[in-house]
Amino acid sequence: MKKKSNSEQSNLNLRSLTKGNVWELQESDIFALWAHADKDDEVGERSRHYMDIIRTAFDMEEVKVDKPEIIAKYEARGMRVGVISIKDKEQKWAVKKHPINRVTDLTYENIHHISAAKLLEVIDRNFGGGWDSLNQSVKDVILEGFDVSTTTVPKDRLHKKGGLCEIKLNDGYEVLEIEKGAWVEAIFAKVKPKAVKLHMTYGEAEADPEEDDDDADVVVKDDYYDNDDDDDSLDDDSLTEESYRTTIDENPDDLSLDAAEISDEDY
Repeated sequence: MKKKSNSEQSNLNLRSLTKGNVWELQESDIFALWAHADKDDEVGERSRHYMDIIRTAFDMEEVKVDKPEIIAKYEARGMRVGVISIKDKEQKWAVKKHPINRVTDLTYENIHHISAAKLLEVIDRNFGGGWDSLNQSVKDVILEGFDVSTTTVPKDRLHKKGGLCEIKLNDGYEVLEIEKGAWVEAIFAKVKPKAVKLHMTYGEAEADPEEDDDDADVVVKDDYYDNDDDDDSLDDDSLTEESYRTTIDENPDDLSLDAAEISDEDY
């Protein structure tokens, strides 16, 4: 049985492609998406838009010289060569997914498409400096997609039975251990459940084909102005003299219109 591609499994197509979900695809999926959209005139008109989205996750080079020795050079670089048809014009392209090897490769778009084990592998390549060696912008990206906690303890205490490491591993966390002399820093990471974004609107929700966020929008209808406001409204007929009455708890004979004398001590 032929294995389905990632694009077929996720029901992605060029029209639904975003800078976030494009990271779910592999090189073969890119050619499959274009093949399925070959007869879609709108896709042809917006081909540059879709190419720009794909390039956020893939290197793409047009193969201008279609010779076996040239193709071999692309393949030696780890690229996959295939045909993309745009407006009934076929052209060969070489495609390769951007690798995520360094912390600087992490982005808000791809952080939701890597595993905790992959994340810790990338952190480990950062000169072995541990969590504090990362700059704040990188930490912000990581914390967008993962729950992260750290601890630094003597080596012989990290794997103590019933200790923090055992608890975290049982809770589904991956761990990276970085030795620091007689101590060890443990970085625990677990994929954070993706939050559902609430989209507030006063009318019906309209789909935006160019929206780059692949989060599901939950429409919350605002019917504030449709509520019955009889309970909070003011009735002019019910207003009486008592409604405007001001009470002063003072003896009228003690009240004086003369200004009170203020000494320097009162300041």
